This record gives sequence, structure tokens and C-alpha cells, in this order.
Amino acid sequence: MPGDHASGDEHSRGDGGDVEGNEGGAGGTGGSGTRRTVKRTHWRDEQKVAIYCMLLERCVNGRLGKNVTKEVSEISKIPLRTVQDIWKKAKEKGGVEGILSKKPKNCGRKRIDFDPEALKQIEPRFRTTLGDVASRLNMSRTTLWKRLKEGKLRKHTNAIKSTLTDENQRRRVQWCLDSFDPTSLPEEPTFSGMYRIVHIDEKFFYRTRKSQNFYLALDEPEPERVTKNKNYIEKVMFVAAVARPRYDVDGTETFDGKIGVWPFTFEEAAKKDSPNRLKGTMVTKVITSVTRDVSREWLVNKVLPAIKAKWPASERGQTIYIQQDNARTHIPVDDPVFCAAAQADGWDIRLICQPPNSPDLNILDLGFFAALQSLFHKLFPGSLDEIVLKVFQAYEQYPTERTNRIFLTLQSCMREILNLKGSNHYKVPHMRKLALQRLGILPVRLQCDRIIVDAARNFLLNV
Repeated sequence: MPGDHASGDEHSRGDGGDVEGNEGGAGGTGGSGTRRTVKRTHWRDEQKVAIYCMLLERCVNGRLGKNVTKEVSEISKIPLRTVQDIWKKAKEKGGVEGILSKKPKNCGRKRIDFDPEALKQIEPRFRTTLGDVASRLNMSRTTLWKRLKEGKLRKHTNAIKSTLTDENQRRRVQWCLDSFDPTSLPEEPTFSGMYRIVHIDEKFFYRTRKSQNFYLALDEPEPERVTKNKNYIEKVMFVAAVARPRYDVDGTETFDGKIGVWPFTFEEAAKKDSPNRLKGTMVTKVITSVTRDVSREWLVNKVLPAIKAKWPASERGQTIYIQQDNARTHIPVDDPVFCAAAQADGWDIRLICQPPNSPDLNILDLGFFAALQSLFHKLFPGSLDEIVLKVFQAYEQYPTERTNRIFLTLQSCMREILNLKGSNHYKVPHMRKLALQRLGILPVRLQCDRIIVDAARNFLLNV
């Protein structure tokens, strides 16, 4: 290579060093007849200007000394040929302007900006699909979808809430305040353990969903699911009773909290022959109308005996509360038939009603039934008898530790209710209970900020 004493004597391979080229013998095929493609490196303008300034600092009377470009190349970690090319172009074209990139700076399709304020001006009823929103923002649906992926807007699934009157909100606040442990310090209000409360509620379990997701192989046939009428899929109503599980000091389960689950069904002999059964065969029938008398019968003959049979022996002298909602078919708390059965044999079992329009204050509606239904649908029942059998099976499979975590979720919801003065417009809080359980630091009871508790009490005084 010639020396660095002349500005135009250095050879270069272009703006950035590497270019696409051939390697080998004649014809560029090489010995093996293959062609190698080298990716070209494009250097930024600020890099090239910095190299030119370094060369200017080392030049004398507009000329570079020996090995100056090599020295600058080693310092900047830029190929020697690129350094030489920068110096050559700057000398030929009169300075910095000769080494700046000639690529256009503002070309191609312009980015369509998204205005969050314009989105806020659209009525909520026109914001249910991306197509509706895109048409009112005067942009394509694909562009709006890209902004969604970039986090410029978010998708929200809105759950309908129960309508609450002022009295409903007041009773919800009072209920949550009554759930505090009276022995806790005033500076640290703490919820009670809720060990003496049995939550009961009813739920329909359908034989199958109208729509079910499956993951299949590409050549696998689709499953066939049939029913006579998809609007009248076979279903059975169940009543479930669940209490909080118990654990000893070593963490061993001593009581699973599962009182029981019972279907509203009865058996009846078939009155005539059919292709499915002979006359006289016992057939399971669904109770089509669950009245107050039926509710009383199930409470007295099924729920109460199960509580007395499964309740921990060490706690049988304490008062047990059965919490129900305010459905019209439920019996009053002072029903004489129930009270007589609940107080028999030295037991003290009482019936209480949660605040109206408050499914978030019952663990069955809060999460137990949803998880149980998920387990149930994985078993794919095919008849009424199988619905009953599979619900029993799912109930037995339901993990006890999950029930314990739902009670903590209930207490976290109570904190939100107190904070919002009885409102139900809140998101169910997440406190990473499963991670805390794995670490062995899952709390038994939750505390509430004293400021929130005092504000809730003032709210009751001022209503």
C-alpha cells in the first residue's frame, strides 16, 4: 500500500468498508464454484465526521504523515480502507459535506399518529370493535391494531355489576366492618379468620357449553358434539356448602372445608317402556322449580347433617353461621323448622343473609363455582346422571389450598368495598397468593389501613 503522504493515493472500497462481491478465481466463482455475499456496513454521519476530525488533528499542511490512517483505524475500530476513503472524499469535495450520507432523510410512508384524546371523545357504544373505532378515527383497522400492540390503547372486557342502592352500599360497609376481629389492635384493624362461617349458594351445571375450544393436529378430524336444541341443553341445579380449611402448626391439613354439594334431583320409576329403558326402571329427574319448601328441605335434611358430621370436633361448642344470599326462595333466618334442627343435639348453628346484590361477599360466587365448573367441563358428561356424577367428581378433585386462597381474596375485596364506601366498581385485587404460598409466607388474615376503616365508619354516621 502507498504511504499516507498524498491525499488522493489511498484506495478505498466505498462508504463503509464491506461490499457485496465475488471471491475466488476467474469469473468470481472460486475453486468450488460458490459465490460469497458480504454484507455492507453503513457508517453514520457522526462517526464519519469524528474520523475526519481525528485525521485533521494529525495532518500537517493538509497532508497526512505515514501510518496516520492506520493509527486512527486502530483507535476508532473502523476498517483502514474506510478511514482512507473518508479522507479521500473530504479532500475531493471540500470538507465535511463530501462525507455526509446522500440518502434522503424523509422518505417512505409517513407514520399515522394516534391521538388518545380523540379516542376519548368517541361514545363508548362506538368503541366495542376495532373497526368501529378505526372508522371514527379516520384510520385503517390494521393501523389501529398496530397502535394497540404498541400500547397506545388497551382492550377492556367490561363485566356487568349489580345495581346498588344507597341502603345496599351502607349494608355492605357495615358487613365488612363487622368482619373485623374484635381483639385486633385499633391501630392495625385485622379481619377475622372466618373459620365459623359456612358459605352456601346454588348454581346450574350444564351438560356442555354451546362453544368449546379444542387444539387439534392439522390432519385430525374435528370432534362432534350434538344436542337436540342448543338453547335447552340439559342442566342440573346444585347447592354447595363450603367452609374455610384448617391447618395445624406444621401446615398439615386437618379439615378440608368441603361440607358437600347436592343436586336438586329425584328418582322416579319409568311409567312405560322406551328404547332407552324398561318400565319401572328408576330414572333421575330434575326438580324444575326450587321453591322455599325445597330449600328448607335441603338445608334441614342435607346441609345441617353434613355440617354436624364433618365439623372439627374441637370447635363443636362454638356458634356456626350459614351464610346465604337474599334469593326469594331462601328461608328466613328465623325459620322455626330450620332453627329447631340447627339447635338440636347441643349444636348452635345460625342462618345469616349477606348484603343484597353482593355476590362478591360469598366465596362461591367469588371464585369457587367458576373453578369447579372448569374442572367439571373437562370431564364431558353425557347425561343427567353423568352430570351429577361428574360434579361430585370435580368437587372431590377441587384443591383445598385454592379454597383457602379464595377466603383471602374475599378479605381483599372487603378492603376495596370499605375504601369505595360500599361500591362494587373495583377490580378484584391480586396479591400473588400462589407465590406467597410457595414461599411459606401466605398470611392467614389480612389487615386494613386504619384511615380506610375510620373513613368507612364516618360514612355510616353521615348517611
